Amino acid sequence: MRQERVHVMAGNAFAISDAQGDVEGDPTAPTGLFSWDTRFLAHWVLRIDGERLQALSRDDVTYFETRFFLVPGTASHYVDADVSVIRHRSLNDSFNERLIVLNHSPEPAELTVRMEIGTDFADIADVTKPGSVRDRRVEVVPDSQLRQLRLRYRRERFGREAVVTSTEPVEVDERGMTFRAQIEPHGQWETDLHVGMTVRGEGDRDMRADLATHRLHVHRDMREDLRGWLERAPTLVTDNNSLQGTYQRSLVDLAALRYEPLSSLERMPVGGLPWAMSLYGRDALVTCLQTLPFTPELAPVVLRLLALLQGGQLDDTYEEEPGKILAELRYGEAAAFGHEPTTMYYGAADTTPLFVILLDEYERWSGDTDLVRELRHPARLALDWIDEYGDSLGDGYVRYQRRNRHQGLVNQCWKDSAEAITDRDGRQPEAPRATCEVQGYAYAAKLRGARLARQVWGDPEYGDRLEREAAQLKQRFNTDFWLADRQYYALALGPDGAPVDALTSNLGHLLWSGIVPAERAGALAEHLLGPDLLSGWGVRTLAAGQRVYNPVGSHLGAVWPWDNAIVASGLRRYHFDAEAARIADGMFAMAARIGGPAPEVIAGYPRTLTKYPVQLPIAGHPQAWSSGGLLMLLATVLGLRPCGDDLLVRPALPAGLGQIELLDIPGKWGRSDAYGRDRADGVPTRRPGLS
Repeated sequence: MRQERVHVMAGNAFAISDAQGDVEGDPTAPTGLFSWDTRFLAHWVLRIDGERLQALSRDDVTYFETRFFLVPGTASHYVDADVSVIRHRSLNDSFNERLIVLNHSPEPAELTVRMEIGTDFADIADVTKPGSVRDRRVEVVPDSQLRQLRLRYRRERFGREAVVTSTEPVEVDERGMTFRAQIEPHGQWETDLHVGMTVRGEGDRDMRADLATHRLHVHRDMREDLRGWLERAPTLVTDNNSLQGTYQRSLVDLAALRYEPLSSLERMPVGGLPWAMSLYGRDALVTCLQTLPFTPELAPVVLRLLALLQGGQLDDTYEEEPGKILAELRYGEAAAFGHEPTTMYYGAADTTPLFVILLDEYERWSGDTDLVRELRHPARLALDWIDEYGDSLGDGYVRYQRRNRHQGLVNQCWKDSAEAITDRDGRQPEAPRATCEVQGYAYAAKLRGARLARQVWGDPEYGDRLEREAAQLKQRFNTDFWLADRQYYALALGPDGAPVDALTSNLGHLLWSGIVPAERAGALAEHLLGPDLLSGWGVRTLAAGQRVYNPVGSHLGAVWPWDNAIVASGLRRYHFDAEAARIADGMFAMAARIGGPAPEVIAGYPRTLTKYPVQLPIAGHPQAWSSGGLLMLLATVLGLRPCGDDLLVRPALPAGLGQIELLDIPGKWGRSDAYGRDRADGVPTRRPGLS
């Protein structure tokens, strides 16, 4: 049976252990203490008199703090245990573990407390690939007098260091620390084991905060920051306890997934735990779009940093092109030495139009025209990229093709697994590929750029041009991608213009973008809500019945919360309110059943078959765009939309959700409230049409 994993996290640092708090070296699993894409601790095992400990219970105080309650030995010792142990773990820039050993006996106790310590300084990119973690020459310097164990690794200018110190006298050797604890009857012994980390190379950062600073930051600053984050978000009032729990959990998860890149002093969302604890352009842009009614402070930070890192040259290694928006930013050894092209990787066809979409949507909500003026040049460069470098064949479509012959992504859309873009019979098109949803994003980016040009940049001629180009793209797209015999759009076009005829969730993205004519929206809604695509929990990435359908295939039949949030929003745009409510209902039910952070992806099994959302081993959690997706679904069923200086509210709630109030929604109007109540007879479907 799979061992339970326990995590604490702060920024892009995280520690993952077993249920007892121990970490044992596993080259294929992200266990250990990680920061800046490097594993600083790979072995962290506690023993009392040579015995491992067993868990009694755990108290997850916050996302950055947890307590393990343990006893030595086997489960048979639980009833009469004379000794118990509390491990109080906390994480900010540094890692701290307070060990409290309690003697429950009327006699004094003399115990040997041993913490085994080791590391491999593995890159997170290596951990994702079985067998690729290489041996590193780690320098280990024990010093009993200073009560510290120093672990170092250096390769040219790249350096990482972890220093473990104790507040109590200790015998230190190359494999750990040993304490001789003498405890009075019914007394206790304790020490703090503090791990400071140092990053050297491109952008040095010394994270060796002393224990007093760590305690102050964790117990005051971080808790106050979380409290302020929650207080700034709208208040949800509902008798539906599961929805209330989902809302609070999503906000807390988003708080946990904020970090400060080395190039910025402001926090922005990472992708998610454990594989994406860094800046991912697509994930960050989508998360900001999802959370504008709730946590709008994320958007300007993301927009400014992505503008700063915008492509400025042609570079095949990193897939960089002038105007292109970043796909991924990494700090590990693999990135630093070119083993992975991820120092700054630009291999994504959708981040660039999404950048313009977010800039416009943020202004609609906030009224922050100063930021739109500030980012005018990056936005225009992004719009230029769509037509110049994005349209590699000159046929008017944004396409992608991997230019790095040895590394990088074959599929540079959100469905980025190698086998994701396939037709109904499993055939994959040649490159360059034009996926349908990217054309929808490009269409939306042009229309939104046209609005900004007219209303903010004072350039109506440019706005007229963008609007004409958008209309031409819409007409061309609806001719070339539409499969009349199947009544849906092709997933993609190959370089010869041949359609890839798979039925996928991408149809919902097309509705969200607005590129679909109103008379075709009904057919798409029927497909999205049909049994082949809708699992009962949500819309599958690929419809059942096709040759390569696989309910546990990441992009071949599994269900992604963020994807479903976009689908539901697209359905509401075309007034398919009942259909959007059904998807939201399934996603809320999924979140309630799981109870913890929303996973990145769940299996596409029919809900009637499994009765429970099946999580996939590859799925990370928490994930920013999964937590943000649940918030977006709430905004969607409430029908929240900025309209000039006012907030438009048009609720269409799933049956059984009851009455909900969302109070103090931030925007250019200041703060506004939204109210909604479900209907006992369900939500009526409106006639198709554009909103």
